[in-house]
Amino acid sequence: MTVSLQPNGKNETIPTDMSALSSQPYKGTRDYYPEDKKRQNYIFSVWRNAVQRFGYEEYGAPTIEPLEVYAAKSGQELANEQTYTFTDRGGRVVAIRPEMTPSVSRMVAARRQELAYPARFFSIANFMRYERPQRGREREFWQLNVDIFGVDTMRADIEILTIADTIMKDFGAKLDDYKIRINNRQLINFVMAGYFGLDEVQGQAMVKLLDRKDKITDQDFVDQATLIFDAASTNLFEELNKLKALIAATTIDELPEEILATQAATDLKQLFDALAKAGVETAVFDMTLMRGLDYYTGTVFEVFDTHPDNNRSLFGGGRYDGLVGLFGAEPISAVGMAPGGTMMENFLEVRGLLPDFTSSAAAYIVVIDGQNDAADSLAKFLREKDINVEVDITERKLDKQLKTAVKKAVPFMIFVGKNEVETGEFTLKNTVTGDEQKLNFEDLVDALR
Repeated sequence: MTVSLQPNGKNETIPTDMSALSSQPYKGTRDYYPEDKKRQNYIFSVWRNAVQRFGYEEYGAPTIEPLEVYAAKSGQELANEQTYTFTDRGGRVVAIRPEMTPSVSRMVAARRQELAYPARFFSIANFMRYERPQRGREREFWQLNVDIFGVDTMRADIEILTIADTIMKDFGAKLDDYKIRINNRQLINFVMAGYFGLDEVQGQAMVKLLDRKDKITDQDFVDQATLIFDAASTNLFEELNKLKALIAATTIDELPEEILATQAATDLKQLFDALAKAGVETAVFDMTLMRGLDYYTGTVFEVFDTHPDNNRSLFGGGRYDGLVGLFGAEPISAVGMAPGGTMMENFLEVRGLLPDFTSSAAAYIVVIDGQNDAADSLAKFLREKDINVEVDITERKLDKQLKTAVKKAVPFMIFVGKNEVETGEFTLKNTVTGDEQKLNFEDLVDALR
């Protein structure tokens, strides 16, 4: 018997039929075979290199947290519907982390007085959310988390957005391959309450509707907006036209004067000017960009792929100044973002930007005439020179050893037979081109390096 872990926190005991085990991974998760892991590690290495150039330090956090950590500010949909929760043996309701922002905010709160500010943190970790698996969206996923704490000014927003742009360029993306869509939650709040006159419940409903605008039909959007406005507006036709005009705005200057007069609109203008000076040429204004999580307080953004086969949000982030204060510490400002691994992989695939990957071994030692001791000695010598080599220890025929080396995409093969042992020279063969050369121990080292 075993206990199943349910997304809603209800555990149940179910029988385990050992004769019917599936070789497939749990729905919404994936196995990473070596070729998949090479892609993932490449993405991770580009991420890590980019953020470390800006001075960010790596951290780690637990894979489970008390459920209230997410319920407090992430939003009820995430906490109640998408989070894997269970009651531990101590009777505590805990959750497998669906995101990192509450955890890192908790960590900052715990050492609020000890940290040096600005505190620049990053992590690369896996998460779980119970949602419908689809292209680019899995129940278990990996993402980069980048956050800066302790900067009240727009300089922090600019830095995070510049890092987002840097990451895309580091992957080889061209300017027309992606757009960084930007909005401001303070501006959104004014539009809901001050411009449309919606109350808090209606405003939240409109935010959620705009957040999923691209996922529903135009008619469904109009129908749902009508229901929201219907209870608040005396002139439904006028309100719908105002909403349509807002959605159509492609620059801040196209907004109505009433909205342009707000501090949030002024801040957005300054942000775009600063990004242009920083060399971020892909930033655009998008009034419909909401970012669904409840903790955002200022700038919000998403990086979008412009390719027709992958036209969707790749990742996003924004300012969340109130989250650290929920953990009993003095409030502290924060800006962050979280690129996802699978989304990034899809982007690189459709753009043809993934490099060709080879084996981690530089050479495959093919053993002939039973010269196992000599092959092992050569392998030991090369490994001591920091060269990765793989030795065929199967004692199979030559043709099967060669096929294995090619299938594993090992760049070179080294042949070790009686003749090589006697002469002290070994045949080094390029697996791709077929070129061969006879080399001694030291020359092998130089060639493989």
